Amino acid sequence: MLNKIKSNVICITTTSFRTRQMSFVAKCLQYSEYGEPCDVLKICEVKIPDPKDNEVLVKTVAAPINPADINTIQGKYPVKPILPAVGGNEFVADVISVGKNVKNIQPGDRVVPSTTGIGTWTSYAVYPSKDLMKISNKIGIAEAATITVNPCTAYRMLKDFVQINPGDTVIQNGANSAVGQAVHQLCKAWNISSVGVVRNRPDIDNLKEYLKCLGATEVLTEEEIRKTDIFKSKLKKPKLALNCVGGKSSTEVARYLDSKGFHVTYGGMSREPVIAGTASLIFKDISYVGFWMTRWTKENLENEERTKMYSELCNLMEGGKFTAPVHEMVPLTNYKDAVTAVLNFKGFTGKKFILDFQNC
Repeated sequence: MLNKIKSNVICITTTSFRTRQMSFVAKCLQYSEYGEPCDVLKICEVKIPDPKDNEVLVKTVAAPINPADINTIQGKYPVKPILPAVGGNEFVADVISVGKNVKNIQPGDRVVPSTTGIGTWTSYAVYPSKDLMKISNKIGIAEAATITVNPCTAYRMLKDFVQINPGDTVIQNGANSAVGQAVHQLCKAWNISSVGVVRNRPDIDNLKEYLKCLGATEVLTEEEIRKTDIFKSKLKKPKLALNCVGGKSSTEVARYLDSKGFHVTYGGMSREPVIAGTASLIFKDISYVGFWMTRWTKENLENEERTKMYSELCNLMEGGKFTAPVHEMVPLTNYKDAVTAVLNFKGFTGKKFILDFQNC
C-alpha cells in the first residue's frame, strides 16, 4: 500500500510539474532599431507566459555572441528580424516545463536551437518545440552553446563539396577562427591533413602550437604560405580550400589546390573580393563556391544527414575529441564589453564571448 501511495505521489508531482502555471520574468538583450549594438541593445525585463500545447519553457544557461549576431543588429545581415527583437542565434538551455502536446522534450532536458533566428540572449523564453532539439548534458556548456553554427559550418564544408578521404589534405585561411579551430579538430578525428594559414603576430609560435594541439598538421603565416614547398615535399595537394578572409589570402590558398579542387568561401573578414585566377579556372578546373550555414539549416530541417551530423559532433564532444574555441564567459551586465570586443575583432584571435545566464 505504501509503495502504491508513493507511486501515485510521484505521478502527480510529474504531471503537476508539466502543466502547472508558473510565472517567470526574463532578462533579455533587446533592440528596437538597427544600429551599433552598444547603442541599440538594452537589458529589458519581459514576463514570460506559460507554454501552450506545443511549446517549451526554458532557462538559458549560456548564449554566444557571433559576428553574424552583430551584423544582424546593425541591419547589415541578410536576416532581418521583426523589431523589437531579442539578439542571439545560439544557446544551450534547460527545459523547465512543456505544453501538453509536447512528446519529444521533457522537463529537465537540455536543449539547443534546431532552427535559426529565434532570439537567444534571454534568461527565460518560450519556444515552439519544433525549434529545439535535445542535447546530452554530458557535453560541456561552452561546447553545447556553440554547437549549431561553427562546428556545423566546418562539418558541412568538409563533407559537401568534394570527397575527402583519410590522408587527403585541406587548406584554410583564418585558421585560428572558431570555424578554423573546428576544421582542425574534425580533420584530426577523420585522419585528414589540415594546413592552416594565419596572420603573423608577436606570439605566432604559441598560436601555431595551440592549433597543432587541436589537430592542425601545419600552420603557416601568410608570408610563409607564399613560398612553401610543403605540398611537394610532405603533403598531398589540397582537394579543398576554405576561405573566410578574401582578397590576397583567398588567392594564395586557391593557388595550391589540386585539379578539380573546391574553393569554398564562408566569410570575408578583409572585406576584399575573392579573385579567381584564370589559369585555375581553365587549366585546373577549380570550382569557386560559397557556403552559408543558415541557408543549409533552413533547407535541411528534416534531413537525416542533419541528424547524423549532430550525432557525430556530440559523440566527439562527449569523448573529449572536440572542444569549444577559446572563450570567455561574460555576465549579462557586461554585455557592452563583450559586443565591443567582437566589433574590435582584427583577425588575431579566435576568442569567443559567451553570455552567462546561469545567475540571472
